[in-house]
Amino acid sequence: MLSFLHSADWQIGKPYARVHDPDKRARLRQVRIEAIARIGEQIAPTQASLLLVAGDLFDSPTPSSSDVSAVCQAIGKLQLPVLVIPGNHDHGAPGSVWHTPFFQTEQRRRAPNLQVLLERQPLELEQAIVLPCPLLRRSDSHDPTAWVRQLEWSALPVDKPRLLLAHGSVQGFGATDLDTDRDADEENPASANNRLQLDAALLEQLDYVALGDWHGLKQVNTRSWYSGTPEPDRFPRTDDYQGGQVLAVTATRGELPKVQPRPTASLRWLPLQVELQSIGDVERLERQLEQQLGQEPGQQLLLLEERGNLSLEGHRRYDALLERWEAQLLRLKRRGRCGTSPDAQELADLSGRADDPLIARVASELQQELKAANHDPDTTAVLQLALAELHRCLQEQPCA
Repeated sequence: MLSFLHSADWQIGKPYARVHDPDKRARLRQVRIEAIARIGEQIAPTQASLLLVAGDLFDSPTPSSSDVSAVCQAIGKLQLPVLVIPGNHDHGAPGSVWHTPFFQTEQRRRAPNLQVLLERQPLELEQAIVLPCPLLRRSDSHDPTAWVRQLEWSALPVDKPRLLLAHGSVQGFGATDLDTDRDADEENPASANNRLQLDAALLEQLDYVALGDWHGLKQVNTRSWYSGTPEPDRFPRTDDYQGGQVLAVTATRGELPKVQPRPTASLRWLPLQVELQSIGDVERLERQLEQQLGQEPGQQLLLLEERGNLSLEGHRRYDALLERWEAQLLRLKRRGRCGTSPDAQELADLSGRADDPLIARVASELQQELKAANHDPDTTAVLQLALAELHRCLQEQPCA
């Protein structure tokens, strides 16, 4: 019987290009390195004697020297062997990080417990047989597990668990599952390459298949699991999506593995749907955000899916609320649109300013444009935004 940990997709060095604040980007990158220590906290309670990393330890085949040093130092502190295969992000082609003198020197100095498996051949350990399927280029049109089918199984020890380590998508596991939010930068879209054929004949010879590439927790079959990322890197798209864990696995030759997710996440990626039709709705949203986020500033990322229509004053309060929370959150991502529907009194106040004829004239012209027919939605949104900005300017800092 062997107890070990299964992880994948650390993607150290991830740029988070859509997070505009450089300090917040740096914080998000640092958290991914800190997740290595949180994986280490699961070693003692699970009595793990091995850590398998199923690809994409780095986000790039050419990570920065500082990331290489930080990763080696963190892995070197783990009190167990760490076996890693390259994935599509940090593939093992010539010139990639694994072949550089700098990495090899840092690995020897800081992380002698780290072993990068660049060859597709069995590795016999004291307690297990590891069958690594490294990606030797970013995109492989051939099944990376194909070599395993050529093995003479009878030549392998009969009493040691057989662990397959692979990175890619699985036959029958749809592209819609593997694909990510298309307007985000969290992961590459799924492709027809790097496809793994885990058929029944192969699975009969194996005791556990440790997979990487899909960033959420996923059981593919009785022996095959995606661990997901130890630190989440996206907003959940379904209620059952789970990220931010390492898998504690117990494997015995000829038996089904026992798998238990263990939490490792430190940040919270929160989706929230809101419909706003009144200032009262804005006030309720403010109370909800205070309740969910107020105790942990700087530890959350929020996806706000918004719809509805607000008055000019409602929009002013809503924008002020979001400005405050955007300063505290590591990221505020907005999806959808909350339209502007000025009430009659607001329009009358803007267009009837006898002491400010310029403002009155601009407001009247904007209202006339809105009443005109055949406006496309984008033009209407721009006109509504102009009215909202005019109102905000007058309320907060009167225009000269």
